[in-house]
Amino acid sequence: MVGVLFGRSVPKFMKRMKVPDYKDKNVFGVPLIVHVQRSGQPLPLSLQQALRYLRSQCLDQVGLFRKSGVKSRIQALRQMNENSPNDVNYEDQSAYDVADMVKQFFRDLPEPLLTSKLGETFLHIYQYVPKDQRLQAVQAAIMLMSDENREVLQTLLCFLSDVTSSVEENQMTPMNIAVCLAPSLFHLNILKKDNLSPRAMQKKYATGRPDQKDLNENLAATQGLAHMITECNRLFEIPHEMVTQSRNSYVEADLHALTLDELCKQLEEDNGSCHTHMDGLVHNLLKEARDKSKGWVSCTSTDNTELSYKKVGDGNPLRRWRVSVEVEAPPSVVLNRVLRERHLWDVDLMQWKVTEVLDKQTEVFQYVLSRMPPHPSRDFVVLRSWRTDLPKGTCALVSVSVDHEDSPPMGGVRAVVLESQYLLEPCGSGKSRLTHICRVDLKGRTPDWYNKAFGHLCAAEAARIRNSFQPLTSDGPETKI
Repeated sequence: MVGVLFGRSVPKFMKRMKVPDYKDKNVFGVPLIVHVQRSGQPLPLSLQQALRYLRSQCLDQVGLFRKSGVKSRIQALRQMNENSPNDVNYEDQSAYDVADMVKQFFRDLPEPLLTSKLGETFLHIYQYVPKDQRLQAVQAAIMLMSDENREVLQTLLCFLSDVTSSVEENQMTPMNIAVCLAPSLFHLNILKKDNLSPRAMQKKYATGRPDQKDLNENLAATQGLAHMITECNRLFEIPHEMVTQSRNSYVEADLHALTLDELCKQLEEDNGSCHTHMDGLVHNLLKEARDKSKGWVSCTSTDNTELSYKKVGDGNPLRRWRVSVEVEAPPSVVLNRVLRERHLWDVDLMQWKVTEVLDKQTEVFQYVLSRMPPHPSRDFVVLRSWRTDLPKGTCALVSVSVDHEDSPPMGGVRAVVLESQYLLEPCGSGKSRLTHICRVDLKGRTPDWYNKAFGHLCAAEAARIRNSFQPLTSDGPETKI
């Protein structure tokens, strides 16, 4: 088969395949990276709620994950998840229905949790690697997984370990659970059928019995999952020598924030100060706004946001991301929402405090954002300064990470904000155009994750700020906010 391009015949296989956008799906059948782009977490909140429900209410249920649920009720649960992916109430639901729904989530993933590329590697480890070397081999394979798959694997294994800790009540050992879940996590039977021609599949399954290779792989998958459940606490503790052998530009550019005193001293040596430094950041932000899209590469984004990125040639592979959105509030009100009312638009906010006030528009601020359990929260300490007296009613907020003696870590991991800059410009009656330029080292992420996910998280954050302002609905005369 051929197509025609500029009067020439072109093989049909050269046509670009359309990439699915998954807009018609919220939970089931959606890649984990798309969940990250939408919500910031690789597991939908409704699935996390399901795991919490099973852990808190159902660990005493005999045969959990082994006994089947009721098909019609499972379908109803799936529909509840699709309709409300951020909030599902599982109270009074059958433990077996919820457990079956969790299995179906992993079975319906477009790619298996252990990934298509590494699935065979995991199977070979449990078929051919000596038992005393398997833990280290699996640790190495886990390092090769994408960030989102690795995070979900750790969350799931820790949950399954909790299930097995109640084995005297539920009779579910690691091996029993692995028998039930391995097919959903490895997609073994699905992959086999997808890779066979109809004739080969008919011949292969004509006897109704799997061949020896299938049996060996299924056994390896089951034994492997049981081993990973048992060793889940050690599985993700990567030996230091393994990290040093896996160095790349991101690892080499490992960043740590200066203390406030060090920053001030460094600036004084250049005849500057913290105040002039922050003024310079605001000036550069305004200059960049005048340059519009110079050097920025546009990306597709959702929720009526404009997203673009720019590469920075400073040795660190992290890109700068820029997102813009219109907000139904004037600049000064939006600035206050970003500065003082983060709890109204960021559901991940756990703690915050003003550590030190330098002047009426400059402070050291610390805050902590939660992550999907059992992963540690992230802690930020920033020097931030804002301006409300810019031309035409424009406001600005600039932030950069510092270390401060009065801000010991309140969370598990200290992230580094290389830059975070908000520009709030008036655009019509009582409205603002919010532009956020952001470059953050969250620690523990690969450059590939940043390229695929971080910009979408910035866009989602800007959309949440916008959505936190409810448009005025009144039958009376139009008013300004």
